[in-house]
Amino acid sequence: MKNICLLGATGSIGLQTIDIIGAHKEKFRLYALAFGKNIEKALPIIKKHEPKIIVVQDNNVRKMLLAESLNHKCEILIGQEGMIAISEDPQTDIVVNAVMGSVGLPATIAAIKKRKQIAIANKETLVTAGHIVMDLAKKNGVHLLPVDSEHSAIFQSLNGEKSSDIHKVILTASGGSFRDKKRDELVGVTVEDALNHPNWSMGAKITIDSASMMNKGLEVIEAHWLFDIAYKDIEVLLHKESVIHSMIEFQDKSVMAQLGTPDMRIPIQYALTYPDREAFAQSKRLDLAEISTLHFAKMDMERFPCLAYAFKAGEIGGSMPTVLNAANEAAVDLFLNGKITFLEIEKVIESSMENHQVINEPNLETIINIDQETRQRIYHRY
Repeated sequence: MKNICLLGATGSIGLQTIDIIGAHKEKFRLYALAFGKNIEKALPIIKKHEPKIIVVQDNNVRKMLLAESLNHKCEILIGQEGMIAISEDPQTDIVVNAVMGSVGLPATIAAIKKRKQIAIANKETLVTAGHIVMDLAKKNGVHLLPVDSEHSAIFQSLNGEKSSDIHKVILTASGGSFRDKKRDELVGVTVEDALNHPNWSMGAKITIDSASMMNKGLEVIEAHWLFDIAYKDIEVLLHKESVIHSMIEFQDKSVMAQLGTPDMRIPIQYALTYPDREAFAQSKRLDLAEISTLHFAKMDMERFPCLAYAFKAGEIGGSMPTVLNAANEAAVDLFLNGKITFLEIEKVIESSMENHQVINEPNLETIINIDQETRQRIYHRY
């Protein structure tokens, strides 16, 4: 029985992780969980799984939770310190980092230092501080097991292979909600339009990132760090069906791919059960005869400039990916709240990058400061 510490329990990845834990009660126990303020979603989880420690966003949420009738004794912690505490708790075996944004970084670092097994769905951790996280993981002998379907596909395709034999990594992209629209058709698109993803069921922020292609850009930077791949050796390929989750082309021109239905519970479960594979009755089997045809196309960087910004930020390195991520998070928040248009997301990111003086190999304190300063400037402007 392994104790799971779940960060971001009420988000899309968090809820699907709960599905996996529930389907394998003999293997996993929800020991601790963290969520923000969505008590409505958190309460059924807490009452069913009875975690020993709960982390909430602030004291107001803590008071609301204490007012509920819970059937078991538990400790309720608050904020960033609480997430760090449950991530390094001696009873925690696996940390699932499914929080959205750079807020997941300190907890990841704490878990690495305590040599916990980490299933990482928080790509912003590696985007903002990849050099720190990967160096620390190497020193402590910790493997970051990827939960993103694309990185899980690469990880699985590398099983039994040598990283030195890789010619290039090919990340596939569904194209998001607006994949069939031209640039001039994006003028005036609504939040509801952007949230209508054709393949995947995801949270609001990641769905908007998928529509702008920033999500794939963040995955490019994440792949660079996870697999030590140069940016010139990473390619993004448009694949509307989301059946091939990513591929590796090796030096001998062989191509290895991982295929499956667009169900995030599959890579989540693999990260939790690795190196074993377990049956999961709730997931649909892939039927290629039913799908019949798979489509691929080159990625148009002019159509999706956010992807180009991500490649540029990654290649520049230093503090630039932190600015890219912080600007994107702030811009998406503004769009979701009706403060800017969809196309203005790109302008916010581009302007933030152009006005940033890069710091090479920033430490954690510098990264946090740059992250906060970037957001503050954007929110002040809008």
